[in-house]
Amino acid sequence: MSYETITLEIEDGIAVLRLNRPDVMNALNTRMRAEIADAVREAGGKARVLVLTADGRAFCSGQDLSDRASAALPDMERTLREEYVPMLKAIVDCPIPTISAVNGAAAGAGANLALCADVVIAAESAYFLQAFTRIGLVPDAGGTYFLPRTIGSQKAMGAALFAEKITAAQADAWGMIWESVPDDAFEATWKARAAHLAQGPTASYAEVKQLIRGSWEEPGLDGQLDAEGKAQGRCGKSRDFREGVVAFLEKRPPHFEGR
Repeated sequence: MSYETITLEIEDGIAVLRLNRPDVMNALNTRMRAEIADAVREAGGKARVLVLTADGRAFCSGQDLSDRASAALPDMERTLREEYVPMLKAIVDCPIPTISAVNGAAAGAGANLALCADVVIAAESAYFLQAFTRIGLVPDAGGTYFLPRTIGSQKAMGAALFAEKITAAQADAWGMIWESVPDDAFEATWKARAAHLAQGPTASYAEVKQLIRGSWEEPGLDGQLDAEGKAQGRCGKSRDFREGVVAFLEKRPPHFEGR
């Protein structure tokens, strides 16, 4: 696919997907959703880590309300099912670690697009806004799934009902995101985090992703212990595990092959 609304660069095992509609605060339209899904799948097969960020002053302002495909009482259920779900599932199911580097405002579906990544890093000036009830809607794009699992039902309910801005510092304190960093250190921070993951044991990372996300489905302690045992068994047979042990004993950095 030729991209018009995003850019994708892959270098040194790091894929950087940038939302690139800064004139409309990177609002999501039909083409952008399709391009994000396609780029995530491409990155999952070529890179060792994926960073989702944006150009301009905003991360993503949510649904583009001026999108012709969304005008005149659109079929929102169809749009969510056919356009949002493939995009979100591509990110959640991506076999490599995913980082949302939130450079600015993340509102509506844009906030939940950010939250579906494995790790969220936000600039201090960024904020998250579940804006849906301001226009008579409900949180979508996975918001009602991700929020209560990260910040609990009370904070999630308040975020949805009051539709107030949640600063990056609040999101950090509440456990919604991994970290909030000063604006002048933001890009260097997410690049360093991505480089760290790109050099790591990506097969192990894939198992970690499946275990933690799988635990959200409440398999129970016995089920989760069984899943951990099977995953550990697979990891224990890998060259990366052997390399990790040898490197530890030799007091040197490990050189992981990854998947």
